[in-house]
Amino acid sequence: MAQSLLHAACMEVSLYSAAAAMNATERWQDMVADNLSSASIPGARQQVMSFSSVQAGLASTQPGAANNTYVIPFAGASTNFTQGELKATGNNLDVALDGPGFFGVRMPDGSTAYTRDGEFTLNNQGQLVTKQGYAVNSSGGTLAFDPNNPAPIDISASGEVSQGTDIKGSIAVTEFGNLKAVSLGNGGFFQAGAAARPGPGTTTNVRQGFVEQSNTSPTLAMASLISAMRMFETNQKVMQMQSDRMSKTITDLSGTT
Repeated sequence: MAQSLLHAACMEVSLYSAAAAMNATERWQDMVADNLSSASIPGARQQVMSFSSVQAGLASTQPGAANNTYVIPFAGASTNFTQGELKATGNNLDVALDGPGFFGVRMPDGSTAYTRDGEFTLNNQGQLVTKQGYAVNSSGGTLAFDPNNPAPIDISASGEVSQGTDIKGSIAVTEFGNLKAVSLGNGGFFQAGAAARPGPGTTTNVRQGFVEQSNTSPTLAMASLISAMRMFETNQKVMQMQSDRMSKTITDLSGTT
């Protein structure tokens, strides 16, 4: 009977480990699906899943007794901030960043979010805004243009914006000293944590007439999705196998057939 109980305890740990692995691979599948859906969005950043192990179980309260601990899989998410390819569009309101900087965007609640998506447009008031209608931050307040002025809009490599001879201001570009504190938020915009250390974009050049493509490779993402699905199915089979063994052990212990 003692041997059967030991086998039952080991199988329970296997069930926990397989369940944790299934949860991790399910998160991986969701993340890859999100990467695929954002692969066509300018400036989108690939989300990366990394796997590690964490200790679980209970420590024994009996002196000299072994701890009932084990390790289970754990999945952690991070962002790949590698720059994507810059693609020429010829649209003077398309702006790409060549370097590690981000555009600042004023959200409806007054807070600042960040993006690499430079497909800008003008709203009804002639203000430079994102596709969602959020104002692009600048050094001199909101960038607004005269719709009656036929002069083209020019944006220099330093971000200075002009309409003909009229200087409108400069697009605010922010670089972070700690990208680990920059996280993906709602709507594909990034949020800067307290430890992000924002500063001016001194090493980033502004490229007018370009957009930055997503740094996600759809081909590699599809391969990752297939791998995640196979890992999920494998751990599902392990759970079923251990569940069947557990049922058999319980039957043996109860002396029933």
